[in-house]
Amino acid sequence: MTQANKPATTEETLELEEVDTSASEPWRVILYNDEDHTFEEVIAQLIKAIQCTKEKASRLTLEVHHQGSAVVYEGEFDKALRVKSILEEIDLITEIKG
Repeated sequence: MTQANKPATTEETLELEEVDTSASEPWRVILYNDEDHTFEEVIAQLIKAIQCTKEKASRLTLEVHHQGSAVVYEGEFDKALRVKSILEEIDLITEIKG
């Protein structure tokens, strides 16, 4: 086994980055394009996650498809986490940026 293939030891732990959730700037949930989900699946999950109309979910889905990503939510950190979690229920690729 080469050095690169050795499993991490207990001394090689990753530090989790602390996030200041009290920041006044809005938090954004970004949805990324993938080749695994149909438009219908993404639209349905967006409606569930951000409680929007089918038309808005369709527009966001098309933006993700054509641009590679789209901001699907902007606002409070707690809600951004909830939106991200709901989108990831079906393994959509997301990220939160503040």
